[in-house]
Amino acid sequence: MTFEAKRARGVTMSFEFFPPKTEAAEEKFWQSLEALAPLKPSMVSVTYGAGGSDRERTTRMVSEVKKRTGLEAAAHLTCVGASRDEVDEVVRGYQAAGINHIVALRGDPPAGIGERFETRPDGYRDGADLVAGIRKIGDFDISVAAYPEKHPESRDWQFDIDNLKRKVDAGANRAITQMFFDNADYWRFLDRCTKAGISVPIVPGIQPIHNFVQVSRFAAKCKARIPGELTRRFEGVEAGTDLHGMLAAATAAQQVTELLEGGVTAFHFFTMNRSELVIALARLLGH
Repeated sequence: MTFEAKRARGVTMSFEFFPPKTEAAEEKFWQSLEALAPLKPSMVSVTYGAGGSDRERTTRMVSEVKKRTGLEAAAHLTCVGASRDEVDEVVRGYQAAGINHIVALRGDPPAGIGERFETRPDGYRDGADLVAGIRKIGDFDISVAAYPEKHPESRDWQFDIDNLKRKVDAGANRAITQMFFDNADYWRFLDRCTKAGISVPIVPGIQPIHNFVQVSRFAAKCKARIPGELTRRFEGVEAGTDLHGMLAAATAAQQVTELLEGGVTAFHFFTMNRSELVIALARLLGH
């Protein structure tokens, strides 16, 4: 597919950042965002930490993103460890700041992925309940999470797809997937969603591999499978080297190209607050 053909298809991108915790990290955050801003993403989202630990930083950074760049800024919102009133207060704060897009997530337990999730008696029960609560407050654009390889806590596929459908029925506009590295998992997941009557866009979440060891560890926690071929490709290659960078670019390019040729027209990139690989992929997509 030619560059012109890709552009004519109207391929869109969105970028995910995490709130920096130091002055140096914040400088890097803005440098990366300024490098990516000319690509005109459909939105830039800023995450929460486990248990909502980055709530104040998220609120500040997402507001600054909108003010500094004029881009559509989306705030992640979880219901972990907070009452309904506390969560609703955050939502109204976003509303007052002109933030109209929320990425609504149940969130991971404060102890980390894989630990038992405890619902507060006065809190939102899950992602679907949170979406419904946000809808009562205002006319937000709401994105939710989807899992091409099934959520680690889902007992089976039926439970997992039913949970996503509940979030969509509650008012979600789209779902963004967890990272995956085998496109076949994404296509199978789309088939399951279609059969369940889920018609909102299912946007693939793409994780550029800046550091294979770190990505592998996180993938293991999330139960996202790393194909053996990919492990062999990066075996013995040190992060930060030219070879690692070349392999990362080739791996992401292959994944994105296959999805594009399969009909995908929207991509969500987990930037890790870095811009170089994402810029290369944007060029591949016609931007």
